[in-house]
Amino acid sequence: MSDSEEEESPDRQLKLVVLGDGTTGKTSLATRFAQETFGKQYKQTIGLDFFLKRIILPGNLNVTLQVWDVGGQTIGGKMLDKYIYGAQGILLVYDITNGQSFENLEDWYNVVKKVNEESETQPLVALVGNKSKLLILKY
Repeated sequence: MSDSEEEESPDRQLKLVVLGDGTTGKTSLATRFAQETFGKQYKQTIGLDFFLKRIILPGNLNVTLQVWDVGGQTIGGKMLDKYIYGAQGILLVYDITNGQSFENLEDWYNVVKKVNEESETQPLVALVGNKSKLLILKY
C-alpha cells in the first residue's frame, strides 16, 4: 500500500435536522439535496424520514451527512427531542406564502434550545424560506 492510500481520511458524520410546520417543503428540500430528485406529489412525512448524502470537502475530507426530515406534526411529539439531540445543524424551514409557518418557527427554535441547553456544543441553526416558485406563479 502506498503512503497516500494509508493516509486516506476516514468518513466523518454530521447530523442535520430539518424542522418546521407541515407542508413547508422540508421533504422536498431534503430529497432534492440528498437524492438530487424532486417529486411533484405531496406526501406527508409521519414521524421521520432519513437521508444520507456523501460529500468530499476541500482537503479530501469525506463527510456523510445524515439528513433527518422531521414531520411537521411532531412539535408536541414525545420523540422530537431524540430526533434533535446530537445534531450539528438545524434547518428551520417556513413557507414564504404562509405567514403562520414563519411565526411558528419560534416554537420550533425553543424546542431546539431546550434539547441543547445542557450540551457543550450547540448546533448551527439556519432559517430557510421555501416555496418561492409558488409566490412567483401567483402573479
